[in-house]
Amino acid sequence: MLNRRMFAKGAALGGLSLMAGPLAGQHVFKEITALQPGEFTWHPERSPYGPVSVVVSLDEQRVHVYRNGIRIAVSTCSTGKPGHETPTGVFVVLQKDRDHRSSTYNNAPMPNMNRLTWDGIALHAGNLPGYPASHGCVRLPLDFSARLFDVTHLGTPVIIARSGSAPESVVHPGLVLGTYEAQEFESIISTLEARKHPSDWDLDEAHPITSLIASSHDERVLLIENDREVAEGPLLSDGRPLGPHVYMLHGPDDGTRGTHWQALTYDDAATVEHDLTRVRSDEAFSKLVADHSHPGMILVFTDLPLHPDQRSGRDFVIMS
Repeated sequence: MLNRRMFAKGAALGGLSLMAGPLAGQHVFKEITALQPGEFTWHPERSPYGPVSVVVSLDEQRVHVYRNGIRIAVSTCSTGKPGHETPTGVFVVLQKDRDHRSSTYNNAPMPNMNRLTWDGIALHAGNLPGYPASHGCVRLPLDFSARLFDVTHLGTPVIIARSGSAPESVVHPGLVLGTYEAQEFESIISTLEARKHPSDWDLDEAHPITSLIASSHDERVLLIENDREVAEGPLLSDGRPLGPHVYMLHGPDDGTRGTHWQALTYDDAATVEHDLTRVRSDEAFSKLVADHSHPGMILVFTDLPLHPDQRSGRDFVIMS
């Protein structure tokens, strides 16, 4: 189902897990299937620059970190225990706090926190017993959580699924949702190259992160900044299912005179067909999207409804 959670800024992190002394963890050189609790691999030199995405595999109890579509790190983790399961779906980092403490669990330290929902789901350092044991969060080795904290930013996409998939490279001939004209590439260059990726922002810069949610069920597209819905437009497509996919905008692609995206599928059972030309919107909404586009923007495809019964002013889409 596609559901919305009601969020309140400053709400207690009820889903954050109580930690009994987070393990520092150990950087090792071994096959990822052989990693023991607290162990991780970290090889940023494989792809030093570019957009980062994080995939949490619940079945594997592993966190995979990709940059430019190349896996640079894998860590063991501990997710939600029975009765407190970690929700699956598509999230973005909403808040970062290196020295966070819980207001629910006796001021427990939760270092290197990347918040995913306002009602308490986050990535953070914690105890790793080798099985799901948290109250819903994703616990990580302390050393790994510090390294991950350094490469994520507000808006970094985090996919939580039963099993993970690696990103693929996708090229779109123009700016997404619009019709493409031969002269449009110059507009793409002027639009995107003037806007930095969030990972390159200075400390005093605070720009909104753009996300697009396209639903074939509702035939609508939502434009979201950070976690606030700011606009809605029609989805014009070929009528076939879109599939459960997430696309992150890398930037202009000189070779094809279009835009370069990284694609992730968040349901292993889905048929993979990455063709962004299948979807578009009307001229007014397409122009609005172009005005809000920036490197690091994400586009989510779903075949589920967008509008559940309850909504709030600061909700965010969770898919499961």
